[in-house]
Amino acid sequence: MANVPLFTAEDIRLDLGGREILKGISLSIEPGQVLGVIGPNGAGKTSLFEVLSGRHRPKSGRVTFKGQDITNLRLFERARLGIGRTYQTPVVPEDLTVGEVLKASRQAFRPMLTRHDAEWGMELVDLRVDEDMPASRLETMNRRKLLLSVLLMRRPTLLLLDEPAAGLINSEIDEIDHLIRLVSKEMNIAIIIVEHRIELLDTIADRVMVMDAGEQIAEGGLSDILNDPRVHAAYFDNHSEEHAA
Repeated sequence: MANVPLFTAEDIRLDLGGREILKGISLSIEPGQVLGVIGPNGAGKTSLFEVLSGRHRPKSGRVTFKGQDITNLRLFERARLGIGRTYQTPVVPEDLTVGEVLKASRQAFRPMLTRHDAEWGMELVDLRVDEDMPASRLETMNRRKLLLSVLLMRRPTLLLLDEPAAGLINSEIDEIDHLIRLVSKEMNIAIIIVEHRIELLDTIADRVMVMDAGEQIAEGGLSDILNDPRVHAAYFDNHSEEHAA
């Protein structure tokens, strides 16, 4: 399968509630790369992740993984192929302990994993909590770490991270920065990340794609797109107006 990208989305279009949400989005990524996705609120970033992860089926377009058309595969089917996803809000099972969350994840589908795999995942993300602790008592950063350890213990090939720095303080953002570098460069995992914190993308993203009103308006190195007049008009000018309101 020479020269076949790890993961692609080609001309993705999505309608929801009679509205056109995505208007021909295309992207590709290789192992070890980090692709950042930015845009103003309502640009369609999370809707794009819904399609890439398999929660929504596009109106048209195609999603491929390792050369295989997975457009019609559902979320759990893509997870079994090695595609993991996190969400803006790190929701954990409220009635389970940390250890029970890890056990349920180990046994979620075959091949079932061992306690060693779960311990390895916790160590990788530096999650230092008692396994008897109720997951509901975890602070935001440790919730994110728990969810990441659940994904990483399965050795995924691609991660879709939806605003992983949301709700974190500066020292925790530095930790997320380090973790994403570790996962992408040392474990050779491809990462597509939606993130509003430009300073984080500046350190980790190989390329950045900018969306506005469901359209893909720019893609390239961060320094280049920051100088693009279309990006300023759609993203930064909109942000200034929101703050002034």
